[in-house]
Amino acid sequence: MSGAIRPRWEWVLVDDEGRRLDPALSPVFTTQYDAEEWLGERWRALAAAGATEARLMHDGVQATPSLPLRVP
Repeated sequence: MSGAIRPRWEWVLVDDEGRRLDPALSPVFTTQYDAEEWLGERWRALAAAGATEARLMHDGVQATPSLPLRVP
């Protein structure tokens, strides 16, 4: 089926004051699994860059509870 609209999954990353970080930090994914795998591999680097929370968005709507990004 050509022309089908694919779901969009992306991470909104925010700092400790609740400000959204550069949207380009997160690519857009076609599956939730790919989005979660990407964050699992990069969360430490994102936290080091100032992200304190990640919100998984599905087609513009928050799909899961926010995840804290804190290095222990």
